[in-house]
Amino acid sequence: MSSARNPFGLRLALWYTAVFTVSALTVVFLAYVLTARSLAARDHQILQSKLGEYAAAYARGGFRALTAIVQSEQAVTPERLLVRVVDRGIETVVLSNPEGWDPSHIEFETAQLGDGTLVQVGKSNEPRNDLLARLRVALLMLTALILVIAFVGGWAATESAMSPIRRLTETVKQIVETGAIRSRVPLTQPRGTDDAIDQLGVLFNAMLDRIERLVEGMRGSLDNVSHDLRTPLARLRGRAEQALSRPPDLDQYRAALEECIEETDHTLLMLDTLMDISEAESGTMALQRQPVDLREVVERAIDLYRDVADAKGVTLTVGPSREADDTPLIVDADRPRLEQVAANLIDNAVKFTPSGGRVDVRVSRADSAARLDVQDTGPGIPPQELPRIWDRLFRGDLSRSERGLGLGLSLVRAIVHAHGGDVSVESVPGQGATFTVSLPRA
Repeated sequence: MSSARNPFGLRLALWYTAVFTVSALTVVFLAYVLTARSLAARDHQILQSKLGEYAAAYARGGFRALTAIVQSEQAVTPERLLVRVVDRGIETVVLSNPEGWDPSHIEFETAQLGDGTLVQVGKSNEPRNDLLARLRVALLMLTALILVIAFVGGWAATESAMSPIRRLTETVKQIVETGAIRSRVPLTQPRGTDDAIDQLGVLFNAMLDRIERLVEGMRGSLDNVSHDLRTPLARLRGRAEQALSRPPDLDQYRAALEECIEETDHTLLMLDTLMDISEAESGTMALQRQPVDLREVVERAIDLYRDVADAKGVTLTVGPSREADDTPLIVDADRPRLEQVAANLIDNAVKFTPSGGRVDVRVSRADSAARLDVQDTGPGIPPQELPRIWDRLFRGDLSRSERGLGLGLSLVRAIVHAHGGDVSVESVPGQGATFTVSLPRA
């Protein structure tokens, strides 16, 4: 797409041309005026200089001395001057060959002597006018060249300025026509450039990245929801049909409704968790960040699950204790979300640790990060399942016997990443697993 086919680009090129041309013509006009004035001033300086010299010669030796000095100068200089003396009303021309001079083009300088005699020196301005005429022709040719250069330069500048905008337009058009949100605006400059157009491209690509994450998150959530809702909805329908297919029985209806409510709560919890994961992964989760003591958050989670661990026969410990290290470990985080992370990890550890085992929870500093380790003595995670434990709704062979949604670890990772942290796991089958969360310290 060229500027000639683009009205905006053509207007911009014409504006470039107009501004450049006006600026250049202003410079050319000033140059001509200054040159003309300089030549005129030079001629008047010559006349004034010669007038003083000739007036002094006439005052010393009269007409004879003036004639001698004029003739001697005219013999060695090509510049012709008209010298005129008016004595008692009688005009005497010293230079004898002023023929061919146009009287209207002669400029005079006049001096009056003490006895009233007038001495005049004249010079034709025709050579100067001829020179200025040639200068005007040259300047007109230069002006025409300036117009061509201005338009070509304006067109080139417009093409250069419009090129990133056209790339942006083509990308948007491609996305609108094909729905390919993976398209990006090609960038000619590095991300650190201060160019406004390139910055617009960078921001547009960042917006497309975010939109793509949102769409992918929504698509993944819809896929997961549509897949996982079939089972609870089928159970709801099956239980209701079973209750209706039998003779009326109030107790049976009550039991069926209780099961339906329980299944509905389970489904709603799954939907809420999936939405939280999608929001965290797409960067749209609203985090109410504030300084939070990670030790305090972990201790509250420990208190929440201590009775559950005792009932199962699992030893739940936390270290180092407050007495050993009472320095707060502050992170900039959303407290309820951080409590979800600690609770899910401790819940998983207690759930999969057999009676007689132990779960150790440790909070420590690691360079500029705050670290949370949850280690259990459960059966561990098979190596082939380690990469998949963070996937939504994934449940390994060992976890199928335990009640759950298969979303706890996915939620943990999404929340930690939304806080700018990282989470990892190490496991040896038969020797338990260790989950590690690292968060930037405030």
